[in-house]
Amino acid sequence: MAIAELFIGALITVLFEKLASADLMKLARSAGIHSELNKVRENLLQIEAVLVDAAQRHITQTSVELWLKKLQHLAYEIEDVLDDLATEATRRRLNKESYASTSTSKITKFIPNKFNAFKYGHQMGSKIDGITTKLRNLVEEIPILRLIDNVERQNYRRPEETSLVEESEIIGREDDKEALLGKLLGGESSSRQNFNVLSIVGLGGIGKTTLCQLLYNDEKVKSHFELMSWFCVSDEFDVFSISKAIFKDVSGEDRRFETLNQLQVALKEKLSKKRFLIVLDDVWNEDYNKWELLQRPFTVGAPGSKILVTTRKKKVELVMDSVQSCPLELLSEEESLSLFAQHASGKQNFDVNEKLKIHGEDIVKKCGQLPLALRTLGRVFRTKLNVEEWEELLNSEIWNLDNQSEILPALKLSYYDLPPHLKQMFAYCSLFPKDYMFDMAEGYLYESNGNKSMESFGREGFEELVSRSFFQHSSNDKSIYIMHDLINDLARSVAREFFLMLDNKMDISDENANLEKCHHISFIYNELFEGQRKFKELQRARLLRTFLVVPFSSWNTYFRSHEVLTEIIPKLEFLRVLNLTGNNITEVPSSICSLKHLRYINLSNSNITCLPEDIGDLVNLQSLLLSGCSYLSSLPTSISTLINLRHLDISSTPKLKKMSLGIGGLTRLQTLSKVIIGEDDDDFKLSYLKGLLNIQGHLLIEGLHKVRNAVEAMDAKLHQKKGIFDLQLEWSDFFDGSRDEKNEYEVLDWLRPFEKLRRLRIEYYMGKEFPSWVGHSSFELLNQLTLRGCKNCKYLPALGLLLSLQNLCVEGMDGLERLGFEFLGHANSCDVVAFPSLEVLKFIDMKSWVEWSTCGGDTVGAFPCLREIYIINCPKLDVVTVELTALSLQVLHVQGCSLAMLRSMVGMCSSIARLTVHNIKCLKAVEDLEISCCDELTSLWESNAVTRETFLNLQKLKVNECKQLLSLGEEELQSVKEVEIDSCERLESYKCPSSIEKLEIRFCRSLTSLSFPTMEGVPSTLKSLYISGCDNEEVSWLVNNFLSSIEHFEIQFMPNLRFFPEGCFVHLTSLVISDCHSIESIPGNGYGFLPSRCLRYLHISNCKNLKSFPHEHLNSLASLKEMKINECPNLDYPIPGGLWPPNLRSLRIGTLKKPISEWGKQNFPTSLVELTLIDGINPGVVTFAKADEESSSSFILPQSLTSLTLFGFMELESLSEGLQHLTSLQHLYILCPSKDNVQKEQQLKGQPYTIMSNKAFWKL
Repeated sequence: MAIAELFIGALITVLFEKLASADLMKLARSAGIHSELNKVRENLLQIEAVLVDAAQRHITQTSVELWLKKLQHLAYEIEDVLDDLATEATRRRLNKESYASTSTSKITKFIPNKFNAFKYGHQMGSKIDGITTKLRNLVEEIPILRLIDNVERQNYRRPEETSLVEESEIIGREDDKEALLGKLLGGESSSRQNFNVLSIVGLGGIGKTTLCQLLYNDEKVKSHFELMSWFCVSDEFDVFSISKAIFKDVSGEDRRFETLNQLQVALKEKLSKKRFLIVLDDVWNEDYNKWELLQRPFTVGAPGSKILVTTRKKKVELVMDSVQSCPLELLSEEESLSLFAQHASGKQNFDVNEKLKIHGEDIVKKCGQLPLALRTLGRVFRTKLNVEEWEELLNSEIWNLDNQSEILPALKLSYYDLPPHLKQMFAYCSLFPKDYMFDMAEGYLYESNGNKSMESFGREGFEELVSRSFFQHSSNDKSIYIMHDLINDLARSVAREFFLMLDNKMDISDENANLEKCHHISFIYNELFEGQRKFKELQRARLLRTFLVVPFSSWNTYFRSHEVLTEIIPKLEFLRVLNLTGNNITEVPSSICSLKHLRYINLSNSNITCLPEDIGDLVNLQSLLLSGCSYLSSLPTSISTLINLRHLDISSTPKLKKMSLGIGGLTRLQTLSKVIIGEDDDDFKLSYLKGLLNIQGHLLIEGLHKVRNAVEAMDAKLHQKKGIFDLQLEWSDFFDGSRDEKNEYEVLDWLRPFEKLRRLRIEYYMGKEFPSWVGHSSFELLNQLTLRGCKNCKYLPALGLLLSLQNLCVEGMDGLERLGFEFLGHANSCDVVAFPSLEVLKFIDMKSWVEWSTCGGDTVGAFPCLREIYIINCPKLDVVTVELTALSLQVLHVQGCSLAMLRSMVGMCSSIARLTVHNIKCLKAVEDLEISCCDELTSLWESNAVTRETFLNLQKLKVNECKQLLSLGEEELQSVKEVEIDSCERLESYKCPSSIEKLEIRFCRSLTSLSFPTMEGVPSTLKSLYISGCDNEEVSWLVNNFLSSIEHFEIQFMPNLRFFPEGCFVHLTSLVISDCHSIESIPGNGYGFLPSRCLRYLHISNCKNLKSFPHEHLNSLASLKEMKINECPNLDYPIPGGLWPPNLRSLRIGTLKKPISEWGKQNFPTSLVELTLIDGINPGVVTFAKADEESSSSFILPQSLTSLTLFGFMELESLSEGLQHLTSLQHLYILCPSKDNVQKEQQLKGQPYTIMSNKAFWKL
């Protein structure tokens, strides 16, 4: 029986900590419930003693599993009661402090407090008695279940692997093997010992052992090492067993040893002065002492000996002192398909069956390119011989992780190895969809089980999950993490019953039992959502602690967030986490403030303008996130009573211009993204930062021009706030006589931050120079610096001594005229390389800047790592003499500057690989050239010979909006692979180079000549061709053999194009013809139709005179997945009946010569899931009929549809009945101007799919 893995241990630890709270026990004594809480503690102690045994036995014993589930639900109930008590204790303490500040007599305070304590104790006592009874029942079941006290944790082992492998069955990993082979055969070793440890790290099932087997059996490896041994370690790191196995491998003897000492002495003798390779497969050990003991005999081996380790945990690498790590990535899509094909068909491709290949690609996507899943499911599919059986399997329960017999145990090993608190954290990940991008700064806080802050506890836990391969870095952003699809499935498998992720497709009316017990729910919406009925079902989830609404597309504004806030959420009295980020909320109801357990509220990127004044009642609130609330204009004064608030994120709230002084009293704040300085008595003052000792991360101080006394800046003690790593100091951009430049200098001087700062931004500072700390070398971690709008500054500080500075931007510094060697460093900074780490340098809008020179200083060099320079709108800059230490510069962007400056830059930057200006010589390394808005340019190259010599390596050429350009030269550059020419109105001709792979020409209305190379001995390279808006171009250029290699052809807005020649573009996979009104026919020979039949995408639209196209070939186009044919009113297309492409998935069709009302019955393919029907101006009456009805004017929709769009249909009838057989339909879009459309939409309310009317559509 499949079971849900529990994490009760972590929660019980939290319960004991809450029961030990001094404030809580003080309240319990005053309320007379102290003894009842002691009974709860005593019962929990008895249960805790048998948890290890229960956690191991519930895997095989259903009765123990049920016992643990009851305990989990009860633990949640206990925590709710304890949190009630803690909340009441906090409120009483706040009331006491409030009373102490008034003149109320002690007698009037004492009597109601005593009465309330008695009443409260009676109320809570009955709840605790009920809990105690349930606990006692669980304790009484312990002997019945034969649970044992203090059992040691059992280890879980995967099936043991050996060194043997069938190399012919291995797909991919060639690069990984070669990289590791070089390390294995290298003779290097550490200075302390003669062997090195190499490690292969990765997700379970990714192929670590397979790669190890390939290396172990390589002939070069066998001949290089004198002794070799393989041992599968798994979870139990038994030094004696491992040593004995190694001894037997290297000696060939099976001797008996009484002690480990005897064994290691014998092993040491065998390894002495021998070069050996020992493979330790599947290592989980994190105990350095065990590893140190095991490796003692290895030190006598010959230099170059190696230990090769496979593991899922990065910490193992550190314990074993690995000198080389090989983190394995997933297979490529091509390799994955080959591996699946091998196990599904016995061959490494689907060449003999293209139809199976289409389904194979879908399977590879579902497996997430994980080798273990591909092998396992390939063997399942191998028994199925035809397409229908594969389709049935694709839609079957095999994709339930619990049904994947080999995959689930392999992945669960990693889960079983987690400590309880990490199991709970991992289960929380089940609330997020596949492909979700996790940010470690997401902000969800976890109860700490020790003295660590909850932020540190959560951060370290996430890092531990990353180190154990539960997450991987995103390929695009290393600060973002992703979870493999199968790991996501594992999280859902272990978290079910307690955690539930809903989406548009799920019908929660079938979740009757689980919904009442569920404690954590997320709703993922990735399309338009109107599901009011679905949310009403959520009212049954009264025990809910977490409610997350996660937008997963740009349609988020149609989520019914207002109804959720006003009708559902106020009834969830145990709610702790509420995330409605990215929704169209305009108002937060005050009823939210009655949810006393709330710890986390995220309303970021919503449309709220304010918060309810009663927000201060949420005394347990720890995180209030309002980032990106563009309309937020005020914060309630009661926010100052949120004494437990740790995170207040109000970044990107431009309308928020005032902040209450009470925020300065929230001493637990760690995140305060912005403070706004005011001048009124009740405004926040700069000096109030003094008490906020724990703030960290990003801090913007806005309104510094309102600080009249620099002492306030001194009192802020910014230099003591060691956690701030990103600081933004902002004055007003309005420079007038009311501002004092001397005072602003002193304010900035006192605002010196702690020296571990990483990013600094200073805006609209009025002083003429910067204090000495700006640019001081003590800021050794500073990597980004922006100085913007400091108009009065005449000098830049010496920034060259900032060792880690990578990105520097200076903008709008109107007072700066000359930038000299002092910019690199101080007078005594000789023998120093200035700007040693700078990679990107930007100067923007420097109106008075005339000279930039680094000559004359004492530094030995500058800018050794500089890769990009941007000089924008610096019109007076003429003299540039900058000495670069190395030829590292790759990108130069010059805009709005003088020609003299441009020539100076060109002369010193011969290594540039990307340039965005023209008329530059001696740049042989340039690969990417963009020329735009050069209205006086008539010819791109003055001399063909100079052009060929100058741009030897040019790969990509882009020319945009050069209005006078007549030609690009008589002879084109032969290295260019991609050319884009856009809106060059006078361009008359273009000669395409033989190396071209992609050509795009748009709106060159004078173009009359487009020529291509002849094919005599020259292989065709052109793959993609896009021509649009070239009014005078004729058809002759299409007749060229050089175009035979094209796969993607798109032609639009070509009024003079009257026909297509026969036999062109025989290898097309994508064909788009649009707005070509003179075209009358499309030939069937070529264009992806015949002979290759390789079309995958076909789009024909808005061709008013088109009369025919090769529709008779459609049913033979097995690769065609998407087709669009519409807005062709003369196309006499005999709607094909059963002659549709057999694997078509998406169809958009309509506004043809024959109206839809005359189409009759259509036998659409069963693969069709998306259908858009567009009716014309005179369509006639259209009736969508039931599946069992048929008439000349009725239209039966295919049952396979998941999405249906209706556009036009002036006289639409009988819509609701025609949809009843569409059991898979999820989304219905009605875009019809019919006056009765509202009534038709009302007929469909309550259906299990999204409905969108024309009224909603036109809001987009």
